[in-house]
Amino acid sequence: MADRVYQSGDLVGVLTTEPLGRVLDYRAPEGGCGDGDFVEVPLGPRRVPGVVWGPGEGRFDPLRIRPVGRVLDARPMRAELRSFLARAADYTLTPLSAMLRLATRTPGLGDPPSMRRVYRLTGAVPNSLTDARHRVVEALREFGAAPVTLSELAEAAGCGASVVKGLVRLGVISEEEAPRDLPYPRLTADRVLRLEGDQVAAGDALVAAVAMGGYSATLLKGVTGSGKTEVYLEAVAETLRAGRQGLVLLPEIALTAEFLTRVEARFGAKPAEWHSGVTMTERRRLWRMVAEGEAGLVVGARSALFLPFQDLGLIVVDEEHDTSYKQEDGVLYHARDMAVLRAAVTGCPVVLASATPSLESWANVEAGKYQRLDLGSRFGAADLPEMRAIDMRAERLAGDRWISPTLAGKVETVLERGEQALLFLNRRGFAPVTLCRACGHQVGCDHCDARMVEHRFQKRLVCHQCGATKPVPPACPACGVEGRMAAVGPGVERLAEEVAARFPKARVTVLSSDLFGSARALKAAIADIASGGADIIIGTQIVAKGHNFPLLTLVGVIDADLGLQGSDLRAAERTFQLMRQVSGRAGRTADRKGQAWLQTHQPEHPVIRAILGGDEEAFWAAEAAERRSAGVPPYGRMAGIILSSPDVGQVFDFGAELARRDGPLRRIGAQVFGPAPAPIARVRGRHRVRLLVKAEKTAPLQAALAEWLGQFKLPRDLRLAVDIDPQSFL
Repeated sequence: MADRVYQSGDLVGVLTTEPLGRVLDYRAPEGGCGDGDFVEVPLGPRRVPGVVWGPGEGRFDPLRIRPVGRVLDARPMRAELRSFLARAADYTLTPLSAMLRLATRTPGLGDPPSMRRVYRLTGAVPNSLTDARHRVVEALREFGAAPVTLSELAEAAGCGASVVKGLVRLGVISEEEAPRDLPYPRLTADRVLRLEGDQVAAGDALVAAVAMGGYSATLLKGVTGSGKTEVYLEAVAETLRAGRQGLVLLPEIALTAEFLTRVEARFGAKPAEWHSGVTMTERRRLWRMVAEGEAGLVVGARSALFLPFQDLGLIVVDEEHDTSYKQEDGVLYHARDMAVLRAAVTGCPVVLASATPSLESWANVEAGKYQRLDLGSRFGAADLPEMRAIDMRAERLAGDRWISPTLAGKVETVLERGEQALLFLNRRGFAPVTLCRACGHQVGCDHCDARMVEHRFQKRLVCHQCGATKPVPPACPACGVEGRMAAVGPGVERLAEEVAARFPKARVTVLSSDLFGSARALKAAIADIASGGADIIIGTQIVAKGHNFPLLTLVGVIDADLGLQGSDLRAAERTFQLMRQVSGRAGRTADRKGQAWLQTHQPEHPVIRAILGGDEEAFWAAEAAERRSAGVPPYGRMAGIILSSPDVGQVFDFGAELARRDGPLRRIGAQVFGPAPAPIARVRGRHRVRLLVKAEKTAPLQAALAEWLGQFKLPRDLRLAVDIDPQSFL
C-alpha cells in the first residue's frame, strides 16, 4: 500500500523510541505530514523523536490530542523498513519502540544541513614533535580521508584541543569549513575481475540472482582461501551497475581494514563503514547518505541491518556462522536471520558466505529454502593446510608449560625459514583463576558469580561478565595469608611469557580484543603482522576471522579440547568451525605450504577426528541426525526466558509461577524446563534465573509465548528478557 499523506489536523499514529508499548495519537502539523516522516512530538513536558506509523486510532478524547511539533529534515522511513522492523519485533518479541531505536541511532537526526570545522593532515611533519603532537598526527593518518572534528581528533589522540590548535599554527594540519554531510565517492563496477575454476560458475550464479531481482537466499560455501570475497564482490558489482545499494556484514571490526582495501582496489573507492569504531560525525553522515541513496556500498557490523537504505539490492553476510552475529543484550536478535528477513521484505538477494556454515544454513539448503554454491579449492595454486593431532598424553610437559615439545619443534623449523607461526588459545588474559594455595579460596567478582581473570599486562584482575577490576591481592582475601596467591591455568598473556622464554629472538604479537584501546589500533596490529612485523602470533578467536597473513605457514592450537567441555548443544559444531577456521590461516599463498597441529588429550573424540579427516559433509550429516532426534534447533524451536532481580527469592518465586501457569505453551505442545539458576547466577549484583521453552519446529511459538507472558505483571525490580533461538545458555 502506498504511503498516506495527512493534512493539517488529521489524526496520525506516531511511534516513538520511548518504552510505552504502543503507537500514540497526534494531530498532523501545519503543512501536513506523511507515513514514514520523522517527527518531533510532545510527550509530557518533553519533546521526543518518532516516526509517523499510520493513521491514528482515535480511541482517546479528541480534545486532549496534541499536534505534532515539527517534521524533521530527514528522508522519510520507507515502507519496507517499517515492515521489517515490525516483523523483526514480532519474531523476537521485542517492543516495536526498541526496534525503532535500533533504526535511529544517529546523532543530530533532525538537524538541518550545516557546515562544521574539520581537520586534515596537510603539511610536512617536523622531525621533532612532542609525544602529544605525534599522537595527533598518527590519529589523522589512521582516519585517512575521513573528516574529523576537533573533539573527535583530541579524543582519538588522548590530548587537549590546544595540542591540535598548535599543529594548525605550525601548518602541519589544516582547519577548514566543510559541509556536515557529504555523499560518498561513487564506486565504479566496470573493472573485470579474473575468476578461476569454481569461482566462475558461482560468480555467474550470484550475478544472475541480482540481475533477476526479487528475493533469493544463497549459501556460498568455500574452503578457507578459496576466494569467496571475490565471488560475492561480483554480485556487488552487478548491484552497483544497476544503480542500487549493497550491504556487506562482517563479524569483526578488525576485518574491515583488509576488506576496505580490497573493495577500493576493485571499485576505485572505499565503501561507507558502520560499526562502533566509527566517529559520531561519520555515523550521522552515513545514516543520511544511505537514506539519500548517496552511499552505494555499506560495510558494517550487525546493526547496519537497520540503516534506512533508499534502494537495497543485495545483502551479504560474510562468515555467516560467526557467533558474534548474535546480539546478546538489549534487543536480542541474530543478524544472519534478520538479514534473511530484511532481504525477504525488501525483495533482494541475500548471500551467506562461510567456509564452515552454521547447521541452520546447512539445514535450510537441505530443505530447499536456500541455494548452495561451492568453492572446493583454494584460489590459484595454494593448497589447504595439512592437519595433524598432537596426543598430549604422550608428551612430556612441565606443569607450568603449555607448548608441547613436538609443537615447539615445528615452530623452530618455521622460524628458521623466515615464516610465521600462530599459536591459538581461546582464552583472554594471563590466567582464568587466581587462588590461594593456603586455603583454596578463588578470587571472584564482588558483583557476579564469576571468577576474576588475571590480566598481567594491565596488572589487574578483571571480571569478564561486568568489567569490574581490582588489583591482584598480595594476601588472600579469605584467610589473610600473604605470598600464597597463584595464577592457575593458561591465557594468551601467560602463553606469551612462555613463548618469550622459549623463543627469545622471535618477535611476538598477542592478538586479543581486550589489549587494544581502539578499533584503529587493532587494525594497525593486524596490518603489521600481514607485512611481516611478527614471527609468532598468539591469539584468541579474533585471529580465526578471515585474516590473510601471507607469511603464516604454521598454526598450533594449544588446547583443541577446550570447546568440547560443557553441555552447550552447539559445542561440537562450534569447535569444528573454530578449529577449521583457525587452521585455514596457514599456507594461503602458492609458494608456502601450510600445516596445522592440534594439541589434544582426546585424539579419538569424534569431533577431533572429523576436524582432521576433513569430511565436512559427514560431520554435518551426523550432527544434523543428533539434533533431529533430540528435536532441537534447527529441527525444533527454543526460547530462553531470562529473569533477573537484586532479590534472589523474588526471582525464583516469579520463575516458579511462570512454570506453573504454562497453559498457553502446553496447548501448542511446548515444554517448559526450569526455573534454574543461570550458569553465571549473578551479574552486576542481579541474581539470574533461566527457563527454557522447547517446541516442535512448526509450532506457533511466538504467539504462545506472548499469551503466556501476558498473564503476568512484572514486579518493580524484576527484569524479563525473551531470547528466541538462543545461542548462549549463560
